[in-house]
This record gives sequence, structure tokens and C-alpha cells, in this order.
Amino acid sequence: MSHSNIKSIPVNALDGTPFNLSDLPGPLLVVNVASKCGLTPQYTALEQLQKDYGPKGLTVVGMPCNQFMGQEPGTADEIATFCSTTYGVSFPLLEKADVNGEHRHPLYAALTETPDADGEAGDIQWNFEKFLVSSDGGAIARFRPRTEPDAPEVVSAIEAAL
Repeated sequence: MSHSNIKSIPVNALDGTPFNLSDLPGPLLVVNVASKCGLTPQYTALEQLQKDYGPKGLTVVGMPCNQFMGQEPGTADEIATFCSTTYGVSFPLLEKADVNGEHRHPLYAALTETPDADGEAGDIQWNFEKFLVSSDGGAIARFRPRTEPDAPEVVSAIEAAL
């Protein structure tokens, strides 16, 4: 388990302005998102987690990524419009970035060191891979793309982190 403070890694908001993850006091659920993926309906459950656990300190953070079959081709404005109009997304979205490969965002360079329940770390498998980050910035859990955001193991990990 990596002990670096993930919240200290510089990121930009979807509109390109600097966004400080350390301004978010509680745990984070960081997810690489895409608008044209079979798993895109997970936005509904992610938004529900934000509504249910946001008042207790959780922040869902989405990072759009176009590395998986071009499933996030949109501009920042298109992504923002899609997320707000289609899924009512209220949680912060970061600037579109690579999560794998040579140009992997530093946030994902740190997150991908985190193993999943089977002990597997490394590259992101697909859109909607989820990482739970503790209030103090340590990665504490990794959930693969097909694990629904409201799956019992995700919810119990969130509740334990709050």
C-alpha cells in the first residue's frame, strides 16, 4: 500500500482551472469516467453515493478518460453538459486525462499502485474503476470497473472510511 498523500497531487478541474483535492476534508472515491461506455449508467449510483455520503464527508471525484475505445471523445463543455443533464452529476469532475501508459496522470500513477481485493495492482482495466482514498490522502481500496458503485463491499469500505 502506497503511503503518499494522494490529495497533494496537483489536478485541474474539468474547466482546466487548478483544483485542490486536499480542500476536500473527507474520503474520496476517485473514478475514471466516460460518457459513451456500457458502464456509463454507473453515474447514477455514483451520484447517489455523493448524495447519501456527501453530507458525512465523502466526495466522489470523476476523471474523464478517452483511453478505452474512445468512449470519452467530448470536450470539457460537452462532458460537463452530458453529466449534468443526463445524470445530474453534482460531484467534481477533473480535466480529461490518461490513466494508463506513458502520459498517465500523476494521480493515476499513484492510484494504480493500489491493489484490488485479489491483490492485483497496475493498469486501469476499463472505465469506471474506483479508488477509495482516506481523509488523510492514502489509497485504501480499489474496485474494478464492473463492481457497481453501490455494491456492498464499496459501501462498507466508504462507511469504514468516514
